[in-house]
Amino acid sequence: MNKYLKKIKLILISISIVYILNIKNCYSNLNKKIEHGKNLFKQNCTACHSLELKKKLIGPPLYGINEKRNKKWLYKWIKNNKKLRESGDKEAIELYNNSNKVEMPLFTKLSKKDIKDILFFIKKSNNLNKKNNKIMIEKSNFNLINYLKDPFIRTIFLSLFILSLILIYLINKLIYFLKINSFKENGLKKRELSTTKLVFLLIRMKLKIKKIYYIIQILFITYVICILWIFLMRIDVNKGYKPNQPIFFSHKIHSGINQIPCEYCHSSSIYSKVSGIPSLNVCMNCHLSINEYNGNYFCFGKKKKYFDNEIKKIYKYLGWNERSRVIYGKEFNIKWIRIHNLPDFVDFNHSQHIIVAGKEIKKSKKVDSTCEACHGDVKNMDKISMYNDFTMEWCIKCHKQTKINKHNKYYLNYFNKKNLNKTISSIGGIECGKCHY
Repeated sequence: MNKYLKKIKLILISISIVYILNIKNCYSNLNKKIEHGKNLFKQNCTACHSLELKKKLIGPPLYGINEKRNKKWLYKWIKNNKKLRESGDKEAIELYNNSNKVEMPLFTKLSKKDIKDILFFIKKSNNLNKKNNKIMIEKSNFNLINYLKDPFIRTIFLSLFILSLILIYLINKLIYFLKINSFKENGLKKRELSTTKLVFLLIRMKLKIKKIYYIIQILFITYVICILWIFLMRIDVNKGYKPNQPIFFSHKIHSGINQIPCEYCHSSSIYSKVSGIPSLNVCMNCHLSINEYNGNYFCFGKKKKYFDNEIKKIYKYLGWNERSRVIYGKEFNIKWIRIHNLPDFVDFNHSQHIIVAGKEIKKSKKVDSTCEACHGDVKNMDKISMYNDFTMEWCIKCHKQTKINKHNKYYLNYFNKKNLNKTISSIGGIECGKCHY
């Protein structure tokens, strides 16, 4: 009997394990399905339909669409609504007339599975929004370690520390020397020598300390010259510069959390010398439908209302009425504050570094994106700051470390193939004329 009971227990345990694993797999598959549907919705539907499914945009609100319409009909409508209308479908014609005869784009490339995933995302999105997501808050606190990373500050601290040690050493030697001499000349005992008497003896006694005085003077002058030289070399080196912009823009939210590529906004960086400032129409590609912040990440302790107001600023500068969806007034230029600004006598080409040397820079600097090599980990910055020194020394050091793109036709045609295994500096990468012309 006991043997049978043991076998039954083992069978029940096995069934339970399989059941738990199946539930886990089922949940993971559901999450993948929802995520896939969400991404497809963002790519294909957000131009006309709001992600907040209860809101009307150009197209009608999609909240509860799975319950309102037949699934087969929805599939046909999404795939090719024109064909469905031409077939004489009453629902399709009525919906078309109610939308002021605005044609919905055709999505013939979407598979049946893709459409199912989009509809599944719409169905489940209401439940997802009700979940209590953890709110991440990031506060900007003063960090002494980061502050001491500045080489100028470190040099000052180190110089002051060394000077203090020298002065302490010299004062101790001087006091010891005076005590010895005072005992010899005045015949005083150690216990009879008070602090007051020692001060008077220091004044009265004529000791030969000119050499020590000159040494201190030379050390002090050398120290001042070093500090002055470092100060002059740091003029217009604005590492850490982090101004407030007229509209708060978090690269962490856009580039990090929402994974928008750098080149989407700074498209000119691929084709020209400058990366350019994106125009408001680039912002409106997304914020035409996203008129409030619904993320769960809040930096600097700010609340949702603050982020909503920053989005409204885009509409204000553009003169856009979000209700009537028309330009109602005069446009205003946004006075962005420039952070990265090289001197006029320096010529820097973004496209050369991104297109030609992009792969080599990534390897050399060990970064995921070419932009990060110069601008730092932008996708995790809420407030953009000047990440590097951008001095000539800094640029030359990079040219000495970064290898040549062997597959570039220009280098293959005009340079010796033996040199292509070396760094940029070996083919004139540190010549004055490369940057100053």
